[in-house]
Amino acid sequence: MVSQVEKRNPIAVFLLPMVTFGIYSLYWLVKTKGELNRSGAERIPTAWWWLVPLVGQIYWLWKYSKGAAQVTNNRYSDGVCFLLLFLLGFIGNAIMQSAYNELDNTQAKNVAQ
Repeated sequence: MVSQVEKRNPIAVFLLPMVTFGIYSLYWLVKTKGELNRSGAERIPTAWWWLVPLVGQIYWLWKYSKGAAQVTNNRYSDGVCFLLLFLLGFIGNAIMQSAYNELDNTQAKNVAQ
């Protein structure tokens, strides 16, 4: 599976939500959702689910976590991805971005060998 997740600086993914009052965090989730879907992950539904109070947000994060775990070859399991994103918020976003960045490096090394 070829990852199409764009490389981003995890420190920026961590700091920008503080500057933008959390808006960048939502932007990052939606942007990476599209990239994960293009990478062949389990289909992550539209972010409009966030408008359904509580249940929609949990459902969407769970589906996102399943796709993220699949693209990263289960570096973090579905449950761990979900807990990172749900409980840690933008800290979890930065950790996941770091995993996406490392996945691209790993795949590049495997192709070179």
